[in-house]
Amino acid sequence: MPRARQALLEAAHRALEDRAWRSVRMADVAALAGVSRQTLYNAFGTKEGLAGALLRRSAADYLAGADRALTAPEPDRPATVALWTVRAARQDALVKALLTGYWEDGLPRPDRRPGSRGRTGGKPPPTPEELLALVRERAAAVSPGAAARCEIAFRIALSCVIAPVPGDDAADSRALRLVREATRAVR
Repeated sequence: MPRARQALLEAAHRALEDRAWRSVRMADVAALAGVSRQTLYNAFGTKEGLAGALLRRSAADYLAGADRALTAPEPDRPATVALWTVRAARQDALVKALLTGYWEDGLPRPDRRPGSRGRTGGKPPPTPEELLALVRERAAAVSPGAAARCEIAFRIALSCVIAPVPGDDAADSRALRLVREATRAVR
């Protein structure tokens, strides 16, 4: 079942790239994954269950990338976290929504009603505040002195995600320069 579950999540993500979530049909996701609709329903229960799992996977993938960025040598660790954040948000609208809390029309939204776990038993994906806290905790675990610098880097990266420079391929280098200048003052 884990392989089918991953295939279904990948298929749902691909379907979301082509159309709005409200237009994505469970039958289409199952067909894209090469499994039966029953397998899809057994794995996620409902379309809302699938959406929740898709959002949790996007959050987990983002955090896995942040963990990889935190293995960078000092003093570039905060800049690496910032660069990963900007790039991940540019590449995946779900990651951008999870980081910013802004859910563009056409994206699945997290179900944050108290006690709502659906048939899949999954909790809602982290809020932007919770993602920041998770990155901060991970940075502190790697290097206690890096937590404050990583938080500054993360917040600068979020500003670059929210207000990108249109048509500028050098945005990564601008963000990195801002992060390096800001984190240098915190050392």
